[in-house]
Amino acid sequence: MRPLIGLTMSLQEERVQTLSREYSDAIRRAGGTPVAIPYCHDPEIVNEMAQRLDGVVLTGGGDIDPSLFGEEPLPGLREIVPERDRMETALVRLLLERDKPLLAICRGCQVLNIAVGGDMYQDLYTQREGLLQHDQRSPRHHATHAIQLVEGTLLHRLAQGNPVRVNSFHHQAVRRVPSSFRIAARTADGVIEAIESARHRFVVGVQWHPECMAETDAFSRRLFEALVEAAGRRF
Repeated sequence: MRPLIGLTMSLQEERVQTLSREYSDAIRRAGGTPVAIPYCHDPEIVNEMAQRLDGVVLTGGGDIDPSLFGEEPLPGLREIVPERDRMETALVRLLLERDKPLLAICRGCQVLNIAVGGDMYQDLYTQREGLLQHDQRSPRHHATHAIQLVEGTLLHRLAQGNPVRVNSFHHQAVRRVPSSFRIAARTADGVIEAIESARHRFVVGVQWHPECMAETDAFSRRLFEALVEAAGRRF
């Protein structure tokens, strides 16, 4: 039986739930069965989702409420959806308790880091200097800049010694990473591009969008295959 992989959705105007098919296609090609996760704040149901799903992808989306990491909103902060923030941070903590495989993408990477006690830049361009372009003006499947992978990490193994270039669509980013996690990649300007748990089977956050590249890029494809493989290993 193919592993059941849950995909979080974007929430618009607190009533419209959407999911790009690039995420579900990437999971399907990797050997998993994708299923969309609806919004719900009933603790019992969220707990059951965490229990039944074999793995989860936290998808990309809008900005994150800075009150979750003890800050007031800065001028560069854009639209936030508090309901999504609450559900996803709760779901992440339940998944980590159960050691369920988790791939957190772009916004998802930031949610993951906050859920475990880290924090983030509300707006890179007003809080950092000397940056590369992190919000590319090219097609979503185009790899716009290089990343430097940290030796000994899962991502470094998946790259198989090859240089890695990724796409980039963000103005927020992970800042402080708690000791239970490790930095797995950075860009040349020092921005954190990936984090990994040091305590779980497969918990990875990436700042780019591998689902947009998975059809043609081997590294992106192996990332989803690694998630599905981990989700298929039962206790």
